[in-house]
Amino acid sequence: MAANATIVAAAFVVSRVLGLLREILIARQFGTSGDYDAYVAAFRIPDLLFLVVMSGAFGSAFIPVFAGFLSRGEQDRAWRLASAVLTYTVLTLLVVGQLVFLFAGPLMRDIVAPGLAPPQQDLAVNITRLLLLSPLLLGLGAAAQGMLQAQDAFTLPAVAPILYNLGIIAGALLLAPTMGVYGLAFGVIVGAAGHAGIQFVGLIRRGMHFSPTLSRRVQGLGEVARLMAPRLVGQAAFQINFIVMTNFASRLGESKVSAINYAYQVFMLPHGVLALSLSTVIFPMMARQYELNQLDDLKVTLRGALGPLIFLTFPASVGLFAFRTSIVQVLFQFGSFSDESTRLVAQALAYFSVGLVAFAVVEAVTRAFYAMHDTRTPVTVAIVTVIANIALSAYLAPRLGHGGLALSIALTTIVEMAILLTVLYRRIGGLGRGLLESTIKAAAATAIMAVVALRFAGPLAQVTDPSDGRSIAGMVMFVVTLGATGITYLVSAYYLRAPELFETLDRVRSRLRRA
Repeated sequence: MAANATIVAAAFVVSRVLGLLREILIARQFGTSGDYDAYVAAFRIPDLLFLVVMSGAFGSAFIPVFAGFLSRGEQDRAWRLASAVLTYTVLTLLVVGQLVFLFAGPLMRDIVAPGLAPPQQDLAVNITRLLLLSPLLLGLGAAAQGMLQAQDAFTLPAVAPILYNLGIIAGALLLAPTMGVYGLAFGVIVGAAGHAGIQFVGLIRRGMHFSPTLSRRVQGLGEVARLMAPRLVGQAAFQINFIVMTNFASRLGESKVSAINYAYQVFMLPHGVLALSLSTVIFPMMARQYELNQLDDLKVTLRGALGPLIFLTFPASVGLFAFRTSIVQVLFQFGSFSDESTRLVAQALAYFSVGLVAFAVVEAVTRAFYAMHDTRTPVTVAIVTVIANIALSAYLAPRLGHGGLALSIALTTIVEMAILLTVLYRRIGGLGRGLLESTIKAAAATAIMAVVALRFAGPLAQVTDPSDGRSIAGMVMFVVTLGATGITYLVSAYYLRAPELFETLDRVRSRLRRA
């Protein structure tokens, strides 16, 4: 698990770094302009289609059944199931995509971003129609990803997002200067094609047998449909949260939609590297353990993922909060991205950071439910979360502006985490006192780190302020300050005897001895 997680995490790091480079280039070109507001709003419906139709089908619903066939050596049944699910989902996506193309105008004006100015409304509608190609291509990539991960092949699925980001970067560099946000949209389509292509190459090499079929008698198809139905609702609920956020943000005036999007991209860097990489690796493993009735092993796997997640996301959340202004200044404040843009993004990032630990835990715990063929519980909780987010957003937006929308997402995710952990405890029992002990020690070490981080955050923001020009000394101070606070956390964790740190040190010593 550790080896696979390292591979996935390394690819996630590269992907997220490229994602940041993508956002930096976009920020330099568009800042928090109205056109970029329209571009961000245009993504919401295509993203909804991708997450609901394709990712929902080939994620948690498909992998457990497909992996079950493979674990029992039933290769032909596994590939026949894959062919049937892929055929049905692609056809569904094509039909729904046509409907969205026809009704893109009313959807944008009445639901997604009613607060955009009329020119930006028209721009968002046009880009939405263009981006409808991306769910199909990304969906094919998600299908290939599910098949590869069910075979414990994680490298190509982890590399695929790198190609996706490279496509958008090419659009930002080569097309956006002359085509505006349309150039970004074309880059998305090119990147999505690369995302799908590289994974299907891997599947073909692994002996994929694809034969389109609409037969409803394929073994395992009923089980996938049973698991998928609530999963589709859950994915829709997740994306509805962002549509709600875009809707409210568009009503708060120009730049708010863009600001929240930039903040979310920064927030997702540690989340992607830590939570998504580990959760991706443990999911097929837990699915096989449940299939073989190895519940104790499943609990060990989940506990082995949650410990490092909590240990690493606690300090990451404090770092995002304390150094939010400097992070945005260093990453984005170029060209069209002004100091006012920095202020808006930093405000949203501060509120997002409150929910980083909850985002990570929910990611891992949800995979445990899916591995146990229980999609109903996470989906029910997700629906409750969406309703709470709508109500809380309506309350916080007039009082805290776009930052209130980020805080609403963070708080409702914390509630979601608490409910899922409670249900999981009743379902399979506790995960051991060791996890509680390590959480307490990580929290204590984080508190010590927070004192140092908050002491230096203000002076660092002055040093990294690019208003009077950038300097190498400012960049060095940024790196040194972040490094010093990180060392403070590790030293504190060492003296508090945090088990995750000592397990890592023991592993390093063991490898050094063998070397």
